[in-house]
Amino acid sequence: MARSIGTNPGLASYYSAMNDRAKRQLRFLAGFGVYFAAIWLLWSTPVVYPIKLFVVLLHEISHGIAALATGGQILGIDVTPREGGVCRCPGGSEFLTLSAGYLGSLLWGGAMIWSAERFTARGAWVTAGIAAVVGGATLLYVRQPFAAAFGLAFAAALIVVSRRAGQVGNRLVLTTLGLTSCLYAVLDIKSDVLDRPELLSDARMLAEITGIPTLAWGTIWIAIAIAFCIALFRWALRRV
Repeated sequence: MARSIGTNPGLASYYSAMNDRAKRQLRFLAGFGVYFAAIWLLWSTPVVYPIKLFVVLLHEISHGIAALATGGQILGIDVTPREGGVCRCPGGSEFLTLSAGYLGSLLWGGAMIWSAERFTARGAWVTAGIAAVVGGATLLYVRQPFAAAFGLAFAAALIVVSRRAGQVGNRLVLTTLGLTSCLYAVLDIKSDVLDRPELLSDARMLAEITGIPTLAWGTIWIAIAIAFCIALFRWALRRV
């Protein structure tokens, strides 16, 4: 008498789920590859330029938040067309205020990516919240014409995105802004601190008040930035 060999439905379902997850992870990795290739190719073009200015503005806002949180004040924030920035924020903890720029860019980037994944259905609210931070900081603290015009225009653009882009569009915008903020922090530390330690940077000013060399601060910050980006990437990959 012939015997038929059956399959275990539970085992088949398990392997099917694993296969689907592997496919999603491959799509995720492919998407990351496309993003980094696009950023690499377009980094010095007008396409990425507004996002880079946005990240610079977040960097300066981070200085200001640290100053306010430690008892200081914000006298003014400026962003230049050449992607430079300054936050005049006396008082408070100099150590925390100076450290908050690059590390703040990482935290802003991570928060946007986390929010895009965690609150997918409410991405419009997150985008609108970022617009409120940028627009509010611009109105309160930015006086230089270029920076003021940029801050208000970018905030307005985010409001339009929040209202018109839909769930997928808001998630894409938040993820792109978040990834660029994290990447820019790493590249900026390398360019302004490790490659040119003689520049007047956050790290150099921190070296003057702590006695720890500029390159040491640059090394510490870029190690934190890389570790943060790796942890964020692994978290996102696990959620796929």
